[in-house]
Amino acid sequence: MEMLQYDFMQRAFVAGILISIICPIIGTFVVLRRLSMIGDTLSHASLAGIAAGMLGNFYPLWGAMIFSVAAAIGVEKLRKNFSQYAELSISIVLSASIGLAVLMISLADSFNADLMSFLFGSIIAVTGRDIIIMAGTSIFIIVSVLLLYKELLYIAFDEEGAALAGIPTETLNIFFTVLTALTIVAAMRVVGILMISSMLVVPVAASMQISKSFKSTMINSVIFAFLAVVLGLTISYYFNLAPGGAIVVLSVVILLLVIGTKKYILKRIV
Repeated sequence: MEMLQYDFMQRAFVAGILISIICPIIGTFVVLRRLSMIGDTLSHASLAGIAAGMLGNFYPLWGAMIFSVAAAIGVEKLRKNFSQYAELSISIVLSASIGLAVLMISLADSFNADLMSFLFGSIIAVTGRDIIIMAGTSIFIIVSVLLLYKELLYIAFDEEGAALAGIPTETLNIFFTVLTALTIVAAMRVVGILMISSMLVVPVAASMQISKSFKSTMINSVIFAFLAVVLGLTISYYFNLAPGGAIVVLSVVILLLVIGTKKYILKRIV
């Protein structure tokens, strides 16, 4: 437990625990709605925002939040125009985000340490200011999901039925996509932009193997994410590894273990 004597590790674990709660909560709805690729899209939009912040000399997370929220709204607006090909909206915004991010990065002299920490995550880069923003964002996301749980669940299972029932589906779709964008911004400091989408999907995929209901899927995915984050941060500290990579690899290992254990138990029963 010597690592917890350091302030930067305390901040990293606080940030990691927040991530392990909000990512699976949002990720469960994302997977159910078959929007798994939206994490990549919004993370690349946030990269453009970070580059803008560094070029404009203002706090990068504000830039990431503005760009990712704008991309989230763009995805929903385009989704209406391509109702039969909803995945096109994600691809269009992803392409635009990557192009914009590359342009802004090319305006800088080179990749600096701050940008690399956003790309791959860093346990020493998390500041007290980051923690305050992450905590506020996490509380907002959790409260929003609790208040709108039934409506979001209804839309996830049957959007047309929800609209006929009088639920404002268009407004809630935009709001949910904005929540997803905020989740990505909150998690990027520890997990990294290039791997944050995995935290939305992989713990949920593992949970779906053993869960019998939507609520149990969400709860189990939070448990799996928590294990991956705590073990990943510990390993990254002792072996000097990128925390994002360690966390994501452990998430995949947990998924494989769950699948393997489930198959073994089924064979024993049969």
